[in-house]
Amino acid sequence: MDRYDELTDEELIRELRKGDRAIADYLMEKYKGLVRQKARAMFLIGGDTDDLIQEGMIGLFKAVRDYRTDSEASFQTFARMCIDRQIYSAVQSSNRQKHIPLNSYVSLDGTEAENMEESWEENPESILIDRENVSALQKKMKKSLSPMEKQVLDLYLEGCDYTRIAELIDKTPKSVDNALQRIRGKIRNAF
Repeated sequence: MDRYDELTDEELIRELRKGDRAIADYLMEKYKGLVRQKARAMFLIGGDTDDLIQEGMIGLFKAVRDYRTDSEASFQTFARMCIDRQIYSAVQSSNRQKHIPLNSYVSLDGTEAENMEESWEENPESILIDRENVSALQKKMKKSLSPMEKQVLDLYLEGCDYTRIAELIDKTPKSVDNALQRIRGKIRNAF
C-alpha cells in the first residue's frame, strides 16, 4: 500500500486498468472518510446516516469503476460527484415510495442544499438559485441556533460522536443529544 501513496489518483486508476486489483481497495479506503463526511453532513428527516454511508460507498465504487483518465476532471472531483449523486438518488428513490418525510433533505454543512424533486440540472441559473437557497438557509440557521447549538453542530459535522462532543464542550451526552434534536427541529421549521 505504501507504494500507492506515491502515485496520483489518476496514475492509480491507470494501474488498476492494467490489472492491479488491490488499487480499488486502496482507493475505497482512501476516500472512505469523504463518504462519511458527506453522509454525516446530510441530514435526512427520517433517514439513517449508515444508509447514506452505504449509498456513498456505492457511489465511490462506481467512481473507481467508471473514471476515465483522459477526462478533464480529477478523480477526486469525479468521486465527489458520484458519491453525491448516489446519495441523492437513494433519497429520491425513497421519496418515490412511501417515505414522505424523505421529500427533502438539509445539508448541515451548507455545501449543498436542494429539493430532491428537482432534477440534476447544472446550468448557471440553477446553480445561482441553489447558492442563494443555501445562503438563505445558513443565515436562518445562524440566527436561530444558540451558541451551544452552533458548537455542537460544528463538532458533529467534523465527525465527533455524542460522547466526544460532550467531553469537548463540558456537557453531558444527553444535553448534546437534546441540542441535536433542537437543531433538527429548527432545520425542519426553516422550510
